[in-house]
Amino acid sequence: MSRPTRSLSVLWAPLLFSAIFAAQCLWFVGTQSLTYDEPTHVIAGLDAWRHHRFDQWNDQPPLARLLLTMPLLADGDEWRLTPQRTPLGANYWTVNVRPSPERLAWRTRPVNIVLGVLLLWLIWTTARRLWSDGAAHLATALFALSPPLIAHFSMATVDGTVTLLFFATAVTLLRWRERPSWRMTIALGVVVGGFLLAKFSAPPLVVLMLAIMLLTPSAGDLLSRLARVAAVLVVAVAVIWLGYFLRVGPVRFRSGSFYDRAAPGVVIVPVARRIDRSFRLPAPEYLPALSIVTQHGLKGHPAFFLGEINRSGGWRTYFPIVVALKWPLTIWAFALTSLVLVSRAGWPPELAFLMLFPVAFFALAMVSSLNIGDRYVLPVYPFLILLCAGVWPTLQARRSAMVIASVVLALQTADISRYAPDYLSYFNVFVRPDRSYELLTDSNLDWGQGLLALREYAANHPAERLHLAYFGGADPRDYGLRADALGENQRASGTVVVSATHLSGQYLKNRDAYHWLFRFSRVAILNHSLHVFQVPGRDGSIDQSR
Repeated sequence: MSRPTRSLSVLWAPLLFSAIFAAQCLWFVGTQSLTYDEPTHVIAGLDAWRHHRFDQWNDQPPLARLLLTMPLLADGDEWRLTPQRTPLGANYWTVNVRPSPERLAWRTRPVNIVLGVLLLWLIWTTARRLWSDGAAHLATALFALSPPLIAHFSMATVDGTVTLLFFATAVTLLRWRERPSWRMTIALGVVVGGFLLAKFSAPPLVVLMLAIMLLTPSAGDLLSRLARVAAVLVVAVAVIWLGYFLRVGPVRFRSGSFYDRAAPGVVIVPVARRIDRSFRLPAPEYLPALSIVTQHGLKGHPAFFLGEINRSGGWRTYFPIVVALKWPLTIWAFALTSLVLVSRAGWPPELAFLMLFPVAFFALAMVSSLNIGDRYVLPVYPFLILLCAGVWPTLQARRSAMVIASVVLALQTADISRYAPDYLSYFNVFVRPDRSYELLTDSNLDWGQGLLALREYAANHPAERLHLAYFGGADPRDYGLRADALGENQRASGTVVVSATHLSGQYLKNRDAYHWLFRFSRVAILNHSLHVFQVPGRDGSIDQSR
């Protein structure tokens, strides 16, 4: 592993690209409305802080939610988020946000931006250790121009936190292998505990990490390795317990099938022998929630993929095709080139070790039945950027290295600018923006982020009466929108606005409920996610009365 020089002059790149990344994230925060999951994460986080309860939307560990809602604690009881079952133009809940959803976005989303900047610096330091300063600079440039990272580190969701902690855990384990001291062992336990506290998909990957620890000869004999594994587990469990405010409570273990429906506080044990026992355990919400999430992963979730809807289960080709469409071609070109070059020259042991983790993560995602969006495999993306940096040792040997790198980065800048600041909806150049809803929806394209764009449209067309079929977690009325709800079985004339996810029918009882609109003129697509149609009345005129 090369040791780059420690001159302060090399800091220009991470500082510059951190600023570019943060600026784009702030642009996103100010222009994109709250998405589907954000209000529920805030509700759960505030409930945890205020009452030390974790039973509301207990589908995620609490770490990210606690971090995101920490700035709200200074406001006392000012914030009120109320789920409601009668939202505008949808057949599910939305959340009423008081005093303001826009203010909530500015109070919570910047926390994730800070985490994104931390990940950028961690990638920079890792690329320096693996290759050189130039490779690290290239990695940070690609990071700052990556729509998936900009989008998911700009929302009050959990995906940014788990992406950071997954990469941090792999890098910390790499350093532990180099120096398996007790100090590094405790540090590894803290990071592993954070990873487990960030996402319920973490346990299988932690098992892989512990197996690697047991197979590391430099950590001493088998007894010494077992002691270090035990220490990591003890520290990790302590971190989890601390994340649940040191709560102790009853947990019921019951035999059955993972396809059974488990009640809160119950852990399903998939064995034939009859089991029905209760124990008082630390962090009593963790294991039951893990059991429920495992069941959800096996049963699946309504998903839309290349024009098809699957109400349960999923497609094994889903994630490979999704990342091929959603992640920039520049990243794939660099990564594949690096793969060829590194394979010819021989894989550096450190790089080969780190690449085990994204491969394992992606493989687990492919066997899961949860096919909702590329955000589920976002933790793979930083490793892909690290692999991209591997082209630099070969590229820097050319006199035109800087020119080639600058041209490629300019192309990526032009590419992502097609969607900016709505980075969430980004697709590569082979997907037409007006047809993307035919391929993928939900958090791949339309997660409810278009209400600010719709408000601007309404302000510019004050005479038009709006009919809205909206997919998202926030109440459009909280953004000052005056619109009539348009349900699945309703028809309307005038200006009709439909979310792309509803056009696909992913969550509707009738997947073709809004396809009648295709007979009429589509006059705009707002923020890549809201389709605006002009529907004439029976007399052929457009109803524009408010």
